[in-house]
Amino acid sequence: MPAIVGIVKLTAISSSAVFNIGDVYNISPQAESKTFAGAGSFNTGDHLRNHNNYNITTTNDRDLSDQANAFNV
Repeated sequence: MPAIVGIVKLTAISSSAVFNIGDVYNISPQAESKTFAGAGSFNTGDHLRNHNNYNITTTNDRDLSDQANAFNV
């Protein structure tokens, strides 16, 4: 089924990102990462005030390996 897409503005895209418009069968990422961050870590904007009196980021990752993307070529 064809997709009808209006205006698209792409400002930036990283080298390992996937950008798709329309119909797609399979999207395979070429890179992976794991991010741990505490409260207020990814806030962006003007005049932000974060009040984090007590913050603990728990990073218990008990498995030995995560899902690999070795076959996503």
